[in-house]
Amino acid sequence: MDHTFLIEPGRWTLQGNWLERDKPPMVLRGGILIAWGRDNWFTMVMKLTFPNDDHDEISLQYKGRLAGGERQYTFVLQHSELGRVEGEGWVAPASVVQRYWCLGDRQRRTGFETLYQVGEAHYHLSSGIMAGHYLTTAIEANLERQ
Repeated sequence: MDHTFLIEPGRWTLQGNWLERDKPPMVLRGGILIAWGRDNWFTMVMKLTFPNDDHDEISLQYKGRLAGGERQYTFVLQHSELGRVEGEGWVAPASVVQRYWCLGDRQRRTGFETLYQVGEAHYHLSSGIMAGHYLTTAIEANLERQ
């Protein structure tokens, strides 16, 4: 099965849970828009909301390059909570894996995401953000293509 997330332009919805240390899980909802431009550049905009909690919404704006036929890519990201971020990703046979790090961050925050393909229009997201050696937040969510 060929990947549709990130590889193809499109709209996705996200539903799941946001986890923070020593707090109960929070319901998470979101939308993702992926577009492709010339010369193998993509943009991805993501908005995450917390419908049952007073947590501020989170917005993410990615720009990256994935050359045709390649499996590895790099990206930059503007994250509403983490600030400026750089990262890399791999398109694996059954998943899309990303690792990123915050620029100029005293807390040494980094993150890791795996988007496991369940079906042509369905993925499962598992991600975490670390500060130094400690896991601070995690997401478990389902993505569905619209």
